[in-house]
Amino acid sequence: MTTSEDAAPPQPFRIDIPQSDLDDLHERLDRTRWPDALPDVGWAYGVPLDYLRELVRYWRHDYDWRAAEARLNEWPQFTTEIDGARIHFAHIRSPEPDATPLLLTHGWPGSIVEFLDVVGPLADPAAHGGDPADAFHVVVPALPGYGFSGPTQDTGWEAGRIADAWAELMDRLGYPRFGAQGGDWGAMVSRELGRAHPGRVIGVHLNLLPGAQQTTEPTTEELAALSPHERERTLTSWRRWEEWQREGTGYAMLHSTRPQTLAYALTDSPVGQLAWIVEKFREWTDSRELPEEAVDRDRLLTDVMLYWLTGTAGSAARIYYERAHAAGRAAAPTEPSTAPTAVAVFPAEIQVPLRHRAERTERIVRWTEFDRGGHFAAMEEPDLLVDDVRAFFRQLRENG
Repeated sequence: MTTSEDAAPPQPFRIDIPQSDLDDLHERLDRTRWPDALPDVGWAYGVPLDYLRELVRYWRHDYDWRAAEARLNEWPQFTTEIDGARIHFAHIRSPEPDATPLLLTHGWPGSIVEFLDVVGPLADPAAHGGDPADAFHVVVPALPGYGFSGPTQDTGWEAGRIADAWAELMDRLGYPRFGAQGGDWGAMVSRELGRAHPGRVIGVHLNLLPGAQQTTEPTTEELAALSPHERERTLTSWRRWEEWQREGTGYAMLHSTRPQTLAYALTDSPVGQLAWIVEKFREWTDSRELPEEAVDRDRLLTDVMLYWLTGTAGSAARIYYERAHAAGRAAAPTEPSTAPTAVAVFPAEIQVPLRHRAERTERIVRWTEFDRGGHFAAMEEPDLLVDDVRAFFRQLRENG
């Protein structure tokens, strides 16, 4: 890996999609070949035809990419090469000189778009009614293979390798010590950062904790040893896991086994790409029926646009393949993390973590359970997430 001593400095980057790419998208949307659909089955078989037709109509005629592009370009953005991969990232320095460096990492089917509503309050709390002492210098990279960090050019980009690349990125930016926050794959990368680089990571804040859920039916003896609250959560975790295994893992099996085959469909059809992502925003958010109940429709489409405009559906899916086919540290890190760790638990999350299980592998110093929100916490409940991140790092500062 090229180190900060001999690497070229990050290059300024600005999103500027050619109009011809937008025209091509509109033409493809106009020529959509629609499938049939069964009546009165709701979402049971997948994204309903009537719902998707209306969403595509909105995408084609009402959604404004240029406005979204301008919003993203409010962030100072850069690219750099790390370990052979082009890394695109935003770097938002706080006006507070003593701010804590903080690395935010997204997952699938997310993107840097997830953090649009949290970066401002994190970087400049005084401007958002907060305490200037809680300020962060915020770094928001796109995962290798995702958006403008894609496509990747070689194999092996799993969570551990990404964590090492993130440590190098922060070194290049002049941050010897920093915090990490993430959900989904971002949670796996962030916890691996804390595990593999404990001398550099101040603390790890997660809104998903893979491996802390109940994956087997709990025995009577197991339940008897728990508090009433944890007993009920254990049963909920097990039921959620059973449902997930039965109904929710199809996408992951495709990503983990044949991402290239899937890439042809999603890279050629914008409606296919939209359906593949919007289904997860419906299933994984704290919404009753439609994903727009939890996440703004334009924000959701901006997330989809980053996959579509960069043609990175396939390269984004490869992280699943790399994880499934990895060995050693990449497959299953076994050593416990020594990094102080906070877990923010949102009730509609696809996996329900259990504190007594989390403490086997993580150094849990903060555990917060919320009454609303789901998998895309930064988009669904940005205020709750920001408050919890601030409180966690304030706790670490106060405890020395």
